[in-house]
Formats: sequence, structure tokens, C-alpha cells
Amino acid sequence: MTTESREPAGKLLLIACAIGFGCFFGSYMRIPVVPLFATSLGADSVQVGMINGAFMLLAGALSIPSGLVSDRLGRRLPLLGGLILLSLSSFLLYWSRTPLQMASIYLLFGVGLSAFSPTLMSYVADVVPPEVLGQAYGWYTMAVYGGMTVGPAAGGFLGKALGLRQVFLAAGGLIFAMFVVALFFLPAPAGGHHATAQRPAISPALKGLARNRRFVACLAATLGACAGFGMFVTFMPLYIRSLGMHSAHVGFVFAAQALANALSRLPSGRLSDRLADRRVLVTGGLAVFAVALAAFGLCRTVAQLMAVAALMGVSMGIAFTSVGALIADVVPRELRGLAMGCYNTCVYAGMMLSAAGMGGVIEGAGFRTAFFLNGAAGGTVVLLFSLLYRRPVEAGR
Repeated sequence: MTTESREPAGKLLLIACAIGFGCFFGSYMRIPVVPLFATSLGADSVQVGMINGAFMLLAGALSIPSGLVSDRLGRRLPLLGGLILLSLSSFLLYWSRTPLQMASIYLLFGVGLSAFSPTLMSYVADVVPPEVLGQAYGWYTMAVYGGMTVGPAAGGFLGKALGLRQVFLAAGGLIFAMFVVALFFLPAPAGGHHATAQRPAISPALKGLARNRRFVACLAATLGACAGFGMFVTFMPLYIRSLGMHSAHVGFVFAAQALANALSRLPSGRLSDRLADRRVLVTGGLAVFAVALAAFGLCRTVAQLMAVAALMGVSMGIAFTSVGALIADVVPRELRGLAMGCYNTCVYAGMMLSAAGMGGVIEGAGFRTAFFLNGAAGGTVVLLFSLLYRRPVEAGR
């Protein structure tokens, strides 16, 4: 199905939510498994960080070009190509035998994620009316984080019951099923694909976005918060194991974070549509997020870890739902794919910085110091966002 859609916006949003749920469910099945699998192949904590950093580096570097492709060639091509690459990377992980092979395969995962994630976010903004954009992102991100909720838990349980390698087969099959759904049931958005000649040139478009202070503030908030989230995603499985727990406990902690994150998305989206200034939700969410990051360093039981992870999940749901709606608000439609590409670049760049840098801190000073440092950095991000966002929107709008 390649023609532009004339389907109701609600139906297209529902299909996009289903694809987002399934894809992130499959991808996040691997999150608690990859660090444990890598260490079983002989990797240390620094190498585990480099494996995760490899895909984050490529995902961040390619998100902006992917956004440009979706603006000029339509949403379907990068969306379908990204799903294929995500599925293939899971199948290849099943056959990997060394940490170096895992890092190479994770580069492919990064390419797929850079094509899929910003494109589907832009698709949602294309098909829904602007007056309900916050609610639409609430539904979409709730579906995505719903996948993140059950994905790690399912991965942890499958890894314990069937073996770590088998998780990769299950994840690859599920993501491929989402490719089939997108291929046959998710058409191009109506009016979303104009001639290339009508699109702004790349360099002026990027300069215009750089002059949009509120857009830059959203990127700064995203970059800083995702640096903290990268610490959680990459090293939490190793931290939990250092406390004498097993992979099922890893699934519990990840599920607590993602469930709270998902359940907070819809009410946060509705609230952001009612507030005159979404900045309030972003600032408050980021502040609580910083506190939760630091608090991980004080946890010693699975119940404590789950409680703090849930608090972190709520803070992310509040902050990131509003950030996504703010970006769609402050940039014109013809630059939306590029803007979402910049957003996703900041997501993976932040996670990569933490994954690549915190391994050495953990080796030298321990997990507690690493969590405290990330919490302090999160507090700095709150101040930076507030300072940038106060400035008026300039010519980039």
C-alpha cells in the first residue's frame, strides 16, 4: 500500500501505536540479556558499555539523515527499512560468539533504530490534528513504553527459562511481524509528502532550527536526561548482579520503570494540552528524574530498586511526553522529520556518552559514585533547559 492515506486519524494512530509497542517490546527483550550475554562471552563492564555505545553512536549519527529522508521521500521507506534491520540484528546476535561480533551487530541495530524511531514519531504528528497532539503523543509513547514494560520482563524470564541466545530469536521474529503490519496496514500520511523542490535546503533548515531557542532547549533536555537513562539501561543489569541477584530481578526492575513510564504518558499528554506552558511539566519531570538517578546508588534490595525505578519512570513519562509535543509545536511541518531526527540524535548521543564513559567510573569508583554523578548532571540539565527556554523563539520558527 503506497498511496496516501484517507483513513481516519484515530485508526492510523492505533496502528502506529501497535507497531511501536511490538517493535520496542522485541527490542527491549534484549536489554537485560545483552550485558549478561556479553559477559558470558568474556566482556568486562567497559566492553559492555562499548557494545551499547556502538549502536547508540550510529543511531545518533544517522537519525538526522533519516529525518531528512523521511521529509523528502515519505515516511514509509525509512520506516520499513528500519524494521527489517532491527529484526535482522536480533537474528544475527543469536549467532554471535565474541564481544567484538556483538558490537558489530549492534551497529546494524543502530542503523535500524535511527530509521524507525524518528520516522514513526513524525508519522504520528502528521496524521493527528494539532489541537490533540499532546494526547496523541501520550497514546503513542504509552504504547512504546508499554512495550518497554513487558519486554525486559519477558526477556529476563525467557533468558532464565530457555537460555540467553533464544531471546534474540524471539525478539527478531516479533519485530519482523511488525514489519508485515506496517507494510500492509500503515499507508503514507495524506498531504505529508511534497515535492523535493518545495523542501527547504538542508543547511538553511538546520541553521533555522539552531536559532529556535525553544527547540534547542528541548534538545538540551533530551541529551542530558538520556545520558542518565543510558546509565540505567547499560549498567543496571550489572549493578543488580553485583548485589547478588539474577536476570529475573533485572526484568522486575526494568519492568517497574517502564510500567510507571507508560502509565504516566496518557495523563501527562492530556495535561500538556491543557496547560498554557508545557515547560512546567518538562522542568518538574527532569528534576524528579535527577533525584531518582542519585537514589539508585543507595538501593540494596530489589524492592528498593523497583520503587526508585518506578519514580524514574513517572518522571520520564511526564518530561518526555511534553518534550515531544513541544518539538512538534515549535517547528514547521516541512521540518518535522528533521527536527525529530535531531531529537533522536540527542537521545542516542546522551545514552552513548553514559554507556561509553561510565564504565571507567564504575571500574575505578564503583556504582554508587556513578549514580551520584549522573544525578548531579541531571540537576544541571534542569537549569540549562530553564535558561534556554525563557528566551523567545527566533527565526527558526
